[in-house]
Amino acid sequence: MLSRDELERYDRQIKIKGLGEEGQEKLKRAKVFIAGTGGLGSPVSIYLTAAGVGTIRIVDYQRVELK
Repeated sequence: MLSRDELERYDRQIKIKGLGEEGQEKLKRAKVFIAGTGGLGSPVSIYLTAAGVGTIRIVDYQRVELK
């Protein structure tokens, strides 16, 4: 069940025909794996978070070096 805060946060999405509260609850229970945070992985992770996906696992094996 969505909390009052979640209902307020996702109000516009819930109003989309075919999504509704049930669809938003499915997003909340969803689990997503993102391999890599390059050009596509970074914005995808932001959009999935904003959409309300419940669990997001991000893996990137590259090392960042300061120069």
